[in-house]
Amino acid sequence: MSETEIAGQVVELVGRLAGAGAQAEVTVTRSDAALTRFANSFIHQNIAESTVSIRLRLHADGRTATGSGSLTSPDGLRELVERTLVAARLCPPDPGWPGLAPAAPTPAAPAPDEATAYAEPDERAARVRAFVDAAGGLETAGYCRTSHQVAAFANTAGHTASGRMAEAAMDGIARVGGVDGVARLAADRLGELDGAALGARAAGKARSGVDPVELPPGRYEVVFEPAAVADLLANLAMYGFNGKAHAERKSFAEPGTAQFDRAVTLVDDPLAASGLPVDTEGTARRPLPLVTAGTTEAVTHDRRTAAVTGATSTGHGSLESPTFGPFPHTIRLVPDGGPAPAAGPVAGPVADPDTAALVAGVGRGLLVSDLWYTRVLDPKALTVTGLTRNGVWLIEDGVVTRAVRNLRFTQAYPRALAPGAVLGTGRVAVRQPDRTAGVWWSAPPLRLAGWNFTGGASG
Repeated sequence: MSETEIAGQVVELVGRLAGAGAQAEVTVTRSDAALTRFANSFIHQNIAESTVSIRLRLHADGRTATGSGSLTSPDGLRELVERTLVAARLCPPDPGWPGLAPAAPTPAAPAPDEATAYAEPDERAARVRAFVDAAGGLETAGYCRTSHQVAAFANTAGHTASGRMAEAAMDGIARVGGVDGVARLAADRLGELDGAALGARAAGKARSGVDPVELPPGRYEVVFEPAAVADLLANLAMYGFNGKAHAERKSFAEPGTAQFDRAVTLVDDPLAASGLPVDTEGTARRPLPLVTAGTTEAVTHDRRTAAVTGATSTGHGSLESPTFGPFPHTIRLVPDGGPAPAAGPVAGPVADPDTAALVAGVGRGLLVSDLWYTRVLDPKALTVTGLTRNGVWLIEDGVVTRAVRNLRFTQAYPRALAPGAVLGTGRVAVRQPDRTAGVWWSAPPLRLAGWNFTGGASG
């Protein structure tokens, strides 16, 4: 059976087993994921899996429950509906039930790249080989992955939708003397992943990170590469533009207020990453401006948070939104719009002409590759602590002079992007992969006036 047929059968079963008054929505997703992983400069694992996920949310007699399963046989679908119906009868009343999305036209999602959707292992292996060869003998590790999803939605209000998506990503390190350099990229097409370019970039960063010096804690001007900016975007998404957090007054976001520098424009573009043109509640997915030229425009909503706040769903219902809240999964930090810097030779830790142009303007500061192990200390202010990773370098008079040991930081992310705090942005956005296919963060490098480093990696 197709995903659309499975969804239709579940809706039909709800009507027969739960009665005419029951309301239900179902999302069926078939995921084909393939991963080629390498370590010690050799491929050590190639895996592929195909899974079907059926997610049912059912509202009956004023109570709501959610069930999930993977069995598509008639007995399996019937068991899923019966189990979810029993759970609903045991749940407390749900006075905040927002009702179902009515039948409505849905936007057309971009067609997936067929070559990526059905990529063979040797195509991923070729990119791994190119990465390893370009590292010039350094020890390497990482992965190249492809994914393909087919999804369908249906509810008892007669609303249906279906779609497909494909994605590719590569993430690898090169290591020398205990120092790692990293290069990552996500794309709609496997053909856009250049393993040799990524391997050379990772190796150049690793070689230039040898023999780092210790710097005292303090507030430093910084140039963040796209991988570091991706951590800012992910935390802004989850804790700041989250409609549930905003309704509970746990978010910094104040729509209509100039909270960011005018260089900051953020857009969530879910159709670029999900072939299903609706969310898990059936609301159409559309690009959503979150920040425009520094002014916060919106937070994201599912149907429940929209009903609570008197807003309209933005199409951000998801499996986690009933508990954690709806949040963006595909934020783009829009580059400043000028022409891209002329391509030319880049050396050492400076990964591209965009980054080189920002570094050239810094009197004294730090070039930061990556942030990791970030944890939120204060959700309202979005104060975060974490560590640098995969390379930090001292910049003096516009030139990278030497490697620096990793540093711990404690920083309110919105304050680092506040009016007057963004001294420059790159012209080319680079899409960074997340652990989950279909989730990504796209950004150019950023030059920020200050970042609070509070200690070394050991304390």
